[in-house]
Amino acid sequence: MCAPILRKRLSAFPPGGIVRAMADASEEVLHGNLLALSKAISWIENGDPRGREVLDRLSSHIGSAVRMGLTGPPGVGKSTLVDEITSLLRGRGHRVGIVAVDPTSPFTGGALLGDRIRMAKVAETDDVFMRSMASRGASGGLSRATQDAADLLDASGRTWILIETVGVGQSEIEVSRGTDCVIVVLSPESGDGIQAMKSGLLEIADLVVINKADRVGADKLEYDLRSAFELGLRSRKEVPILLTEAYRGKGVPELMAAVEGWVAARRGDGRFDERRRGNTETRLKQIVEYLVHRNLWESNGTSRKLSEFTSDVLGRRRTIYGAAEQLLKEALP
Repeated sequence: MCAPILRKRLSAFPPGGIVRAMADASEEVLHGNLLALSKAISWIENGDPRGREVLDRLSSHIGSAVRMGLTGPPGVGKSTLVDEITSLLRGRGHRVGIVAVDPTSPFTGGALLGDRIRMAKVAETDDVFMRSMASRGASGGLSRATQDAADLLDASGRTWILIETVGVGQSEIEVSRGTDCVIVVLSPESGDGIQAMKSGLLEIADLVVINKADRVGADKLEYDLRSAFELGLRSRKEVPILLTEAYRGKGVPELMAAVEGWVAARRGDGRFDERRRGNTETRLKQIVEYLVHRNLWESNGTSRKLSEFTSDVLGRRRTIYGAAEQLLKEALP
């Protein structure tokens, strides 16, 4: 963020007050204060430097929660399934965080669908916190700020963090790089199984759930999936296929037993930590790229040069690649 904008935002605090204010905000998040948690996530979404400050202060408290991604085509019942899983985990004494990534409203820039409407059992209490976040054009079905929000939820004492992605097909693959376990949710309708195979969605699945299993076609979908795995898509033993009827809660305890068994097995053989390391490395690269991009175009000098070089390209005085290379050299000497 360029210095004038940063100074303007920090000027809202009295001299010497920024450090104390951020320490207080961090402590409140650490103790699970829902208002402080919500405010910190808003700072992260809006690019406010206070969000980064809180994250930095809480870094030593991040890493305990299991992060589970749920993805799949629209309309398969992901939100209902999240609702039932949360209810089950609460009953077992867990504290749960939910990040539901929705498409961006073209008018407000906010989350378009608002999953709170579809999650009847979820109520924000000390043991459950839910946040709908706009994808804001981020590729991979995840908002750029999703993993930062998950970090804050982790630091606030959540033991499970559920990340439900927007459901846009092939770009959902990014969810595998931000979670410990990915559940691909399908339903018997609309050819979801074939579409999932074509989009590569099943390649990231750690477990597959056929929801709405009481409907016609569930048996055929299960057969098709098992056949695809046996033909070499993935090992049948590595990808459990479970059937649920989320609106009735049926099959959800069995699903969570499978997830917990999956996590325990991979903690035992080291693959859990190996995946986290790979995810962290990927995330680090993405943050570096974001910071370079942000700082490049927030520089006033670069903005002026951009206009000048655009004219040069149109006037055939520079080639477009030559202009781009020179812009980069001047912005990042």
